[in-house]
Amino acid sequence: MSPIWSYVLAAVGITGLWIAATRPRIGWWFNIAAQLAWLAYAITTRQWGFLLTAVAYAVVYMRLLRRAYRPTEETTNDPA
Repeated sequence: MSPIWSYVLAAVGITGLWIAATRPRIGWWFNIAAQLAWLAYAITTRQWGFLLTAVAYAVVYMRLLRRAYRPTEETTNDPA
């Protein structure tokens, strides 16, 4: 696999974090989907440690996505 893959995957990861900082719901979905590319990379290059990290990152991103869909305390504790 060409070295370009590492740059592409780095760019995807950085882009995903930037999107998540500005639009969390879309950003975390993007980052979860990006883990599929990491899985493909890990399998293709036989770097099995990346499988573990891709799964771990996906779990973290799913938890952050769930948090992004929760109502904020400001709206749930509104005295009106």
